[in-house]
Amino acid sequence: MGQKYEHLSREERVEIYRWHTAGKSAHWIGEALGRHHSAISRELQRNSKATKQWPGGYEPLRADDLAQRRRKRQGRFKLARQPRLRRFVRDKLAMGWSPEAIAGRLALVKSSMRISHEGIYRYVYFRSAQCDYWHRLLPQKKHRRGWLGKRGGSPVDHIRDRVSIAERPAYILKRRQPGHWETDIIGFSRTGQNLLVAQERSSRFIFIAKTASRQAAVIHRLLRSWFKALPGGLRRSLTQDNGTEFALHHRLRKPLAIKTYFCDPHSPWQKGGIENMNGRLRRSLPRSTDLTTISHRQIRVIARRNNSIGSYPRFA
Repeated sequence: MGQKYEHLSREERVEIYRWHTAGKSAHWIGEALGRHHSAISRELQRNSKATKQWPGGYEPLRADDLAQRRRKRQGRFKLARQPRLRRFVRDKLAMGWSPEAIAGRLALVKSSMRISHEGIYRYVYFRSAQCDYWHRLLPQKKHRRGWLGKRGGSPVDHIRDRVSIAERPAYILKRRQPGHWETDIIGFSRTGQNLLVAQERSSRFIFIAKTASRQAAVIHRLLRSWFKALPGGLRRSLTQDNGTEFALHHRLRKPLAIKTYFCDPHSPWQKGGIENMNGRLRRSLPRSTDLTTISHRQIRVIARRNNSIGSYPRFA
């Protein structure tokens, strides 16, 4: 029974049931069928779950019917119908590209293969629901999409001279004029370990620095040191969230002639450039990282790598 199939056959499922009932392991069954043991484990796992109509346990004929239904549903997805496009997307995801970057690159080079980033996301989460775990290839490896809801209050009423992003000129959104920045803080699991990140919207150039404190005075000094070294045309505005660490934003305005804006509460997507950058930095600096093991020189290397032209395709 060493013949290879793209999908398990009904006969193979009967054999899996018989050997699994006899106490054989997934490795043993896989070798007997000429299949990888992970395929056997996945088959048993996803077709044995209890439902309102099913008490649980593996039954081969039911498992085969479920597989046929899944294949029919999968046919709705463009990536399921086009193997060449599916291989391209999976390879790029494995290289660290986001669905937005993949879709943007295909459109940019006018490839015969086309797909939207939403089409990629839908297929990724469909495959993950089938225990194929494509979501692990995504930059942030999120197992599901959607808004997680509000998490507590907002200090917007206590930020002095706060100006809403609604008052920011619309032309800044087009990224054509240099000098408009976004900033944010990346936290880590160990207390007192943070990264302050600032990104210029037009060039995507970034500054990164470790900071042991989120105190507003500390954050203000870092931002001031970065922007003071720039010519006036490269420090026009700064957009941030409503964290108290940015409460001293008004001290940047007069000496450096920077206009400061704040996102609406619980609306991080309004500074999408820095949020995207945070996600990419997380690939080399996950939340579990101990920043005491990362030197300032290493942080500068990470910044240079992200600032290198052509290091990563960016479309947002």
